[in-house]
Amino acid sequence: FSANKHKPWIETEYQGIVMENDNTVLLNPPLFALDKDAPLHYAGEICGFKVHNGPGGSGSAQFEAVVLDRSTGEGLVRSKEPLDCESQKEHSFTIQAYDCGEGPDGTNSKKSHKATVHVRVNDVNEFSPVFVERRYEASVPEGRLFDRIVRVEAVDADCSPQYSQICFYDIITPNVPFTIDNDGNIKNTEPLDSKRQRVHSFWVTAFDCGKNRAQADAQVTVTVKPSCKPGWIGWTKRIEYTPGSGSIPLFPNLHLETCEETVWNIQATVELQTGHIGKGCDRDSYSDRSVRRICGAVRGEVDLLPPPSPATNWTAALPTLPSSDSSLVFSFNGSTHVAVVPDSVASAVSGDHFTLQLWMRRGGASTQPPASQARGTRKEEETIICSTVKNDDLYSHYSLSVHGCRLSLFYWPDVSAARPVKFLWKLEQVCDSEWHHLSLSVQFPSVTLYVDGVTFDPALIHDNGAIPNPAPHQRLVIGACWGNLTISHNNSDTQLSFVSGYKGLLSGVTVRPGNVEPHSVVECLYACREGLDFGDLETLGSGMKVHVNPSQSVLVLEGDDIESFNRAVQQVTYRNSLRFATPGVRPLKLTTSLRCFSEESCLSLRQLEGYLVVLQPDAPQISLSGVGPHLARPAAEFEGLQGVPLFPELRIVCSLSHAVNTAAQGMEGGALMSDAVAHTLDGCEVQPLGEELNPEREELLIDMEALKERGLDIINTTAYIAITGAESMSVYEDVLRSIRYRLAKGSARFERRFRLSCSEMNGRYTSNELTLEVNFLHSLDSLYHPSHLLASQQQFLHPSHHTGELSGHTLPNPHRNSVVPGAATVIIMVCVGFLVVMVILGVFRIRSIHRRGEGARGGGKEGSNQWDDSALTIIVNPMETYENRMGIATDMEGECDDEEEVVDSPDDTSDDQRIIIKKEGRDSAPRRY
Repeated sequence: FSANKHKPWIETEYQGIVMENDNTVLLNPPLFALDKDAPLHYAGEICGFKVHNGPGGSGSAQFEAVVLDRSTGEGLVRSKEPLDCESQKEHSFTIQAYDCGEGPDGTNSKKSHKATVHVRVNDVNEFSPVFVERRYEASVPEGRLFDRIVRVEAVDADCSPQYSQICFYDIITPNVPFTIDNDGNIKNTEPLDSKRQRVHSFWVTAFDCGKNRAQADAQVTVTVKPSCKPGWIGWTKRIEYTPGSGSIPLFPNLHLETCEETVWNIQATVELQTGHIGKGCDRDSYSDRSVRRICGAVRGEVDLLPPPSPATNWTAALPTLPSSDSSLVFSFNGSTHVAVVPDSVASAVSGDHFTLQLWMRRGGASTQPPASQARGTRKEEETIICSTVKNDDLYSHYSLSVHGCRLSLFYWPDVSAARPVKFLWKLEQVCDSEWHHLSLSVQFPSVTLYVDGVTFDPALIHDNGAIPNPAPHQRLVIGACWGNLTISHNNSDTQLSFVSGYKGLLSGVTVRPGNVEPHSVVECLYACREGLDFGDLETLGSGMKVHVNPSQSVLVLEGDDIESFNRAVQQVTYRNSLRFATPGVRPLKLTTSLRCFSEESCLSLRQLEGYLVVLQPDAPQISLSGVGPHLARPAAEFEGLQGVPLFPELRIVCSLSHAVNTAAQGMEGGALMSDAVAHTLDGCEVQPLGEELNPEREELLIDMEALKERGLDIINTTAYIAITGAESMSVYEDVLRSIRYRLAKGSARFERRFRLSCSEMNGRYTSNELTLEVNFLHSLDSLYHPSHLLASQQQFLHPSHHTGELSGHTLPNPHRNSVVPGAATVIIMVCVGFLVVMVILGVFRIRSIHRRGEGARGGGKEGSNQWDDSALTIIVNPMETYENRMGIATDMEGECDDEEEVVDSPDDTSDDQRIIIKKEGRDSAPRRY
C-alpha cells in the first residue's frame, strides 16, 4: 500500500443540459476528477462523487453522480427521475470527488473541493395552444374599414420560448370578409353592410412555434350596426291633439342615440309656445266677470278700462286691438293715449286696503320687440296707473310703474304727513314683451304681488325721504301720471300735462277695495288650462330631475343615465283641461345639451322643432225646447198683476258636457274651476220681434232678487232683455221660466212675438233661436161692448210711432195660421158703423130693414172686391187650436147657425153680435179675438 498524499481535483463550475423526460445530464466541461497520486493503486484512483444541495433546493434528492472510470476519474451526473421543464427550468447544486484512500477499505480517503453544477432542463413540445376565450364578440358600425375589430388570444403551456409562443393564427372558415394577423388581431377586408348581413360568425385557430395546432378552435361573432348618427331618434314633427283627450304623451317613441359616446350629464328643454293663444295660453273663454265668478272672487271690483259707452266715455279715445279671447285690449303709446278716470269712479276705490289686477304686455302690438327693448334696455320709467284719492279727509297717493325689468309701487299713505314708501321687484316678466297677469294686494304696510299666479316678494323696500308732496286733488290716470296742473282764475279751465307714459297693452284693469283675494282665487284667475306636464313622477329614475315653470310652457329634464333619460322623455305630456280648447298650432322645441368626460369630442345636438295642432273641438249643440210656437191666454191674464210666464216649460239641453272636477270643489274661498260645472251658459237674450216694448202698456217682469242671489247680471231695455254670467243650464232654465209678460189694462192686441236664444263661451257657441207667438184671447162680451170697440178702433187707427209694428206684429206669415190685422180692422170698422146706423134709425124699423137688405147686398159686393169671399168668411169659434187649453166647449155647431142668423135676420139686431174673422188657406185652426 502507498501513502495518499494529494486531494482529487475537479473543475470549479459545470454547465449541464438535460432533456425533458430524460435523466442524463450533459456537462460542459465533462466531469473528470484528477489525483496527483496516480498511478498509485487506491491513492491515485477516484472512488466516487458526492452531490450536495444547492441554493435552489436541488441536490442529492434529484441528482446523483457516478464514476465511469476510477483510473481516469471520469464521471456522470444524472437525475434520479425525469425532469419537467414546466415545473422547474434550472437546477443548481455542488459536487465533490473523493479518492480510494490507502487501501481497499478507503482508509485515509481525501476529498476534492466543491464544484458548482448548473443544469438547464431543455423543453419538449408536449403542449398545444389553448384560446383564452372560447367565444369572441364585437359590434361595429357599417360602411367602414377598421384596423382592429377584435383580438383573439391563445396560450401554450410549454416552458421554452420556442414551444410556448404562438407563432401564428388562422381563420379556418372560408369566404369571410375578415383577416387575422400573427398577434390575433381581426379586421375586415371590406366595408360591412348591415342590410346584406347583420351578423358574421367564423372560426379561428392558433399554432405554436413547434407547429402544434390549438386543442380547440375559437368562435368569433361580429355584429354589424347600422351607421350611427348621434341625436334624437323617433322625433315626430306634427302632433295632433283632440280636445277632451286630457293628457297625451308628446314623445312616446323618442330616444337619444349617443353612438357609444360616454356622457355624464344630459339636459333637455321642452318649450311649448302659446303666447299667440289669447293672453299667453288657453284659458276659460268666458268674460272676465264670469271668470271671476267661477273662481269665487269677491265681488265689488271696479273696471277702470271698461268698454266705451256714453256712461264710460273715458276709454273712447284709446285705440283697441282684437283679441282671440274676446277681451278688450287697449293700446298705449306713451304720450297721447291716456285714460283719465272720472272722480266719481275714483272715489269708489279709495282706502289703504285694495286689490289691483291687470293684464299687461309691454312693447305695443308687435309680437317681437326690437332688440334694444327686449331685455331691460328701456331706461325711461313708464307709469301704468297713477292715483290720488280722498279717504276720510286724507289724501293717499300710489302709482304702479315699470322701469326696465323692474316693477315698482310708490305708495304714500298720507300726502300731507307720512313719507312715501317704494316697493321694488326685479322681474323678467315685465320686460319680455309677453302677456302677464299682475295682481297687487295692498294692506299697508303689507304688499303682496302675484305674477301669473306666483307670489313674488319685494326685492327692495325703502323710504324715499322728504320729497315734494303731491297736490291734494283727487284724480286717477291710467297710462301715465300727471305733471303740472294749470287752473284758470275762475277755476273753469283745468289742463293736465302727463309724464312717464306707458308703452304697451293693457286689459282687464280692475280695482276692488277691501280685503285682498285669497291665493287660490288668484291662481284660478290666471290658471292656464293647457301646458306641459310629466306623466308619473314615481317612475322617474334615480338621478333624474324635472322642472316645470309656473305657466307650464317650459319643462326641463336633467340626468346622467341614457336609459333613465330616454324613459323620462317619453313621460313628457301635453294637457288641456278645456273641453272646447282653442284650436290652432302651438310651436314646439326640444333643445339638448350634453356634457362628456372629453369636452373636446363631446357631441353637439341640433335643436328640434315641431308643432302641436289642437284640432277643432266638436261644437256643443245647445237646444232650447219645451216652448210651443204659440202661447194663447185670455187678455185678462196678461193684464193681471203677475202677468203670464212666457217660457214655463222651457228645457235647455246640450249634446256635450264638461267632466266634473271634484278636486276643485275644496278650493279656498269656494272657488270652482270651470270644469266643476256640468255645463255652463254665459248669456241668454229675450227679444221682442217687430216694434220694441212700449213701457206705457207692456213690460217683461223678472225676479231681480233671484238674479242677484245667483250672481247674474241683467240688461233690461225696450229692445231686449239680456241675462249674463257663467252659470249652469238648470239655473238659466229657472230664471227664464220666471220671465213674465204683463199688459196694461185695455192694451191687449191680437198677437206679440218674442225670440229667445242662449250662448256660452263668451258667445263662441250659440243655441237655436226659439220664437214664441203670444196670442191674446178676447171675450165675446168685451168685443161687443162699444167702448171696447172704440178703444180697439183707436188702437188700430192710431198705431205706435215705431215703424216695426207692421212687420213684427200686424203682418203674419200666411203659413202660420195667424189672423190678418188689416182685415180685422176693416171688419171692426164696418161693425161699429153698422151699430151706429142701427141706433139712429131704430125708430124707422121697417124702413131700416129695407135699407139693410139693400146694404147687405151692396156690402157683399164691396167685401167681395176687397177680401175675396173664398178667403174670408164669418164663423163662430175659429180658435179650435186653443179650445182644450182654454176650456172652451168644442160643440159650436148651434152657435155657428145662430151667428149666421144674426147677420141675415133683421129681427135679432139687438142681440150680442159676434164678429169672427177666418183666414182661409191655412192648416191650423183659426184664432178668436
